[in-house]
Order: sequence, then structure tokens, then C-alpha cells
Amino acid sequence: MREQHKLHGRVIEIWIFPTETSDAACAKFERLLAPDEKVRAERFRFDRLRKSFIATRGALRCLLGRYLSLPPASLEFHYGSKGKPTLAPAMGIDFNATHSGDLAAFAFTLGSQLGIDLEHVHPLAEMQDIAGRFFCPEEAAELASLSPDDREAAFFRCWTRKEAYIKAIGDGLSAPLDAFRVTLHPNELARFVHIAHDTNVAQAWTLHDLRLSPGYAAALAYHDRERPLSLFQLADPAELFDRP
Repeated sequence: MREQHKLHGRVIEIWIFPTETSDAACAKFERLLAPDEKVRAERFRFDRLRKSFIATRGALRCLLGRYLSLPPASLEFHYGSKGKPTLAPAMGIDFNATHSGDLAAFAFTLGSQLGIDLEHVHPLAEMQDIAGRFFCPEEAAELASLSPDDREAAFFRCWTRKEAYIKAIGDGLSAPLDAFRVTLHPNELARFVHIAHDTNVAQAWTLHDLRLSPGYAAALAYHDRERPLSLFQLADPAELFDRP
């Protein structure tokens, strides 16, 4: 069994890595998965997506196993009503995962709800229409007021900040994105303006922009005052089999 990699105090540890790995490493990760995870993997029509899912779930198991000094294959997950995974039984670690394009990222901490979201930034012809449908009116108006050069980055800043919060509370797609407001202007720090029009509730949450990789937007949300962050970057998820 590998040496435990402990979480300390209020630190949030973030791990990022490309989801592409060798067939041999993918086979190793697949052996760690539970039967239901293997069934989910087989539902992907494209081999690239299937391998990405296997590597991401296998890496999550490896990291949780290191934190808990437990064999990765022995871990069991419970899924909330909206699909958010937690450990069963609960073992004190809060975690969340995200992937987009060819990257995946995980966040781990002790004693705080948290959510992380990562999005590949790309042109969207219908960007303003999407903002009008899903953002709150003030966010959509602020987005429209920006110069065309700033608008795309601002859209994905807003989107990842909102998704990180939705993932933290575990409500998934059922939670309306226009029920709370975040900052999106390039000259403003990431923060909640209000949650359900309550500024006091908003002040109990923290938002971070994460600069994880060029061409990607990412955000972290958690229910606490600001915590220190530590970032770990892997060139290949297969490194987890070799790290002490």
C-alpha cells in the first residue's frame, strides 16, 4: 500500500492532468473500477471518450486511495439525487471532479462543500442568446456591455463560476443558473454578488478563478472563507501508479 498523502487543515488540493494515456495504463485504471463504473464506460460510443472516462475515474480512485491509505479498488461511492458522488461511508474528505476537452481536474479538502468546473474556451455564435436564457439579467447585460475581444473570456468565466457553485451544492442541472449572480468583468475579482438575492448567504461562499491551462477557463467554489490552494500537475495520469 502506498504512503498516505494527507490533507492538512483548510488546504484545498487541486490536481490537473490530460485524460489521454496509454492503452496499458487505461487497462490498469479499468481494473480499479466498480462494476457500475465499467458499465458506464461501455456506454460511450467512441473509444476516446470511453478511455477518458476510465482514466478520470481511475485517477480519482488512486488519489482518494492515497489520501485515505486504502486500496483504490476498495472505495465505494454514493450518488446524490442529482448524481454528485461522495464516499460511502463518508470519510471526511470532500471532493469534486471536472473534465473538458483533453483535461481533467479534481479538488479535495476537509470539511467544506466544494465544486470545480473546467471548460475549453471556444467561439460560440449564440453566446449572447445562451447568456440571456441562463444567466441572470444583470450578468447578461454586463456581458453585452463588454468589447467583443473581452466577451468570450467573460462568458466562460461566468459559466465556470456558476457551474462550480452548482456542483458544490450537488443540484446539477436542476438548479437555475439565474438564481444567483457572480462577477464576470475582467477587472473584478471572482465572487458571488448574491445567492437567491441574499448578499449575506453569498458572503459565506468563496470563488476562485483557476488558471490551469492555456485555452481553458476554470473556477472553484466552496462554502467557507478563503482557503489556501495547492496545485499538482501531472503530465500523464499514469504517473499516479509510480508516485510515492
